[in-house]
Amino acid sequence: MTPVLEGIGALLDPTILLCLVIGTLLGTLVGAVPGITATMAVALAAGFTLTLEPLQGLAVLLSIYVAAQFGDRVPAILINTPGTPASIATTFDGYPMAKAGRAGVALTSSALVSAVGSLAGILILIFLAQPIAGIALRFGPIEMFALVAFGMTMMVGVSGGRIVKGLAAGALGLLLGAVGRDPISGEQRFTLGIPELSSGVPFIAVIVGVFGLAEVFNQIVEARSGRAAKPIEQLGRWWPDRAERRSLVKPAGIGAGVGAVVGVVPAAGGDIAGIIAWDQARRASKHPERFGKGSLEGVAAPDTASTATMGGSVTTTLAIGVPGDSVMAAMLGSMIVWGLTPGPALFVQNPDLVFSIATIMVVATVAALGLSLVRMQGVVNLLKLPLNTLAVVIITFCMVGTFAVQNSVFDVIVMLVMGVVGLGMRRWGFPAGPLVLGLILGPLAESNLRRALLIDGPFAVLGSPIASVLIALSVLALVAPHLLRILKGRSAARARSTADAP
Repeated sequence: MTPVLEGIGALLDPTILLCLVIGTLLGTLVGAVPGITATMAVALAAGFTLTLEPLQGLAVLLSIYVAAQFGDRVPAILINTPGTPASIATTFDGYPMAKAGRAGVALTSSALVSAVGSLAGILILIFLAQPIAGIALRFGPIEMFALVAFGMTMMVGVSGGRIVKGLAAGALGLLLGAVGRDPISGEQRFTLGIPELSSGVPFIAVIVGVFGLAEVFNQIVEARSGRAAKPIEQLGRWWPDRAERRSLVKPAGIGAGVGAVVGVVPAAGGDIAGIIAWDQARRASKHPERFGKGSLEGVAAPDTASTATMGGSVTTTLAIGVPGDSVMAAMLGSMIVWGLTPGPALFVQNPDLVFSIATIMVVATVAALGLSLVRMQGVVNLLKLPLNTLAVVIITFCMVGTFAVQNSVFDVIVMLVMGVVGLGMRRWGFPAGPLVLGLILGPLAESNLRRALLIDGPFAVLGSPIASVLIALSVLALVAPHLLRILKGRSAARARSTADAP
């Protein structure tokens, strides 16, 4: 029997199907609660799955991983709060669509493209695992820095036309990212003598604060001033029409491509892929001015990208033994306990395992998609609650989710402080996206650049073709929009002068 049939046939055990169902339900629930990440859920579930058979345990953990990528879109779209970091970019256009009465279309489209991205990533796992592993092995510190630098150019894209304020917010994010231990020497810096800051500013607390709490606080302020926007009480039309479905194709393709590339790079996850894909889709769109204001394309690209990274992340973990993201890092320990040592030898010793894992992820994707579509009509009941009650519910979820990450009251305090900071940013027109982007990418950029300089000296970039190309693309991404505006201005001036000529 071929490894393909052996891998698929091994999943016909009813207990494995039961594990898939349990994992899918848990993952959907985890994604829908702000602050509780897929990494934390997998880490907690890993302790309970060690007594199971390897495939049973993998079915639970992988289905949590997959389903969380579907569940986290719900709070991102409905209450502007990312369920997990992977859905940060979903808030850029998902919440504006919900406020415009198009929450149903946003949720359905998000579920559909998330499934597309997940399946695209699984195809990468099946057919390109070994070749991609070879490429990923070439990513040293300088290549990682160049990739992160390219991601940081997205600060301009997510600023929504407020470039100066966006860069200021990004600088604040970089400053917050510098808090903690020095990545090389290990010395504490900017901690103000607070022990809890020695490991850095808690990331989950920041994103829940600046996105979720800030929105709740803003709605309360608006309500008290009598300028509150009409609350979201209905999902509206929930199935995208033909034109909307066609508009999903291009951004979904861009998202799948970005997710495939970012997913195989160790330590890069769905949050980075989603932001990069959102910006690249905006650049390629015929209507870039709609992004950030409720564009369906702006929902499709990041959601496809973030789920497409899963296949690449699993590929990197299995092929070279390096966790593709934090979820796979949590899962790696369980695999070793089960006697499954990731690395090139795994493809020789257990060739059927790759196809078993791929099949588990396919089944989990289909189940999560079905669950996402079925539950949508019931989601509106949450939105019918009065503002005061809804605010209490959301704040409670945010506090519980943030506390559960490290069982830390300090994290909750940081979340509340960042909620006030986010409210101030919102009131004075500073976008939150660049702040989060700086916090995510700043530590990665610093640590990899300093390692590269220690290893190869000041000309490290010139010695790496991959890094040189990525840096060139970063410069082009910053310069190209300005050049295009100048050229368009000159063309318009020539057209006017021609029209005015006798």
